[in-house]
Amino acid sequence: MSTNSLYHTEAERWKAWQERDPAAIGTFFVAIKSTGIYCRVGCPARGPKRENVRFFDTAQAAESAGYRACLRCKPKEIPHHVAVVQRVKALLEQGEKAPTLEELGKAVDLSPFHLQRLFKQETGLSPKQYADALRLGRFKEQVRTKGSVTEALYEAGYGSSSSLYRQSNARLGMSPRVYRRGGRGMKIRYAFADSPVGKLILGVTEKGICSLLVGDDEAALEATLREEFAEAEFEPGTLAEYVEPVLDYLTRQTSLEAPLDLRGTAFQLKVWQALRQIPAGQTRTYGELARIIGDPKAVRAVAAACGANPISLIVPCHRVVGRDGKLTGYRWGVERKKKLLEQEKIQYLAMPG
Repeated sequence: MSTNSLYHTEAERWKAWQERDPAAIGTFFVAIKSTGIYCRVGCPARGPKRENVRFFDTAQAAESAGYRACLRCKPKEIPHHVAVVQRVKALLEQGEKAPTLEELGKAVDLSPFHLQRLFKQETGLSPKQYADALRLGRFKEQVRTKGSVTEALYEAGYGSSSSLYRQSNARLGMSPRVYRRGGRGMKIRYAFADSPVGKLILGVTEKGICSLLVGDDEAALEATLREEFAEAEFEPGTLAEYVEPVLDYLTRQTSLEAPLDLRGTAFQLKVWQALRQIPAGQTRTYGELARIIGDPKAVRAVAAACGANPISLIVPCHRVVGRDGKLTGYRWGVERKKKLLEQEKIQYLAMPG
């Protein structure tokens, strides 16, 4: 499987497929064993079960394995603007040092301004942010296999440990050394539950809830949990003492008494605490959240902390919107974010007083 992509693990690819992530179009292809066809991300056809899916880096690889192109999404016929973005991605993925915006614009015959706008429109990231994410992805892969963080950071293209720690603390949710250990020494009990917004998986340590993931497929959710805590010891269970309060909280917006085991940097914990102070039925922009925590210039860092939130729904990052009030990227899909906010608004309006 290619590692020159933001979608190099099966868990990341499955998530991108489920969310119809436009940034993933053309980066890999999804083959369905039960039908013998392959599709691109965003195909309008009904989604397959996880166990019926295979991933391929190219359309040619899928066809070589005996799969036929889907007649609905026509995976080999990618629109021109998507092809331009894919070309830019390829240039960003080729080396450790990313090309400048001007160099990228010359390569695809677009002005830097138009390229920046097109790339962000299609991926939600600027070319620089995409390159930063790729470099952090390389570090995550290297740090799991190298004997030292220092060796991994230089192989991933970081010039110094300070630049690595600045990014990793905002994106990993833990320090690089803790990430390298992959949750070693932790014992995580987990359980599934059905909720108004999909399947849930709760991960619980002896201290409290350490992870709450949302999706449509239990196997994919479990794979994501195990991937994030690769060295932890897992034990399935019912966890009624956690599941019931969480579901009650989600459906009726009651107070949640269950303990949490939130692990992050001091900055992340400050952001996550501020998120929990946003009342149900209301929203805040990233800029407003930055001002609330007393750091009005840290808008991007606030957004990164929201993205690294390990306990979705309870730490309600879905209540943060773009500067213009529009729903922005959400790990579990913008449609799910919209449903959550609509549901909370109805509950808020129904409250007495």
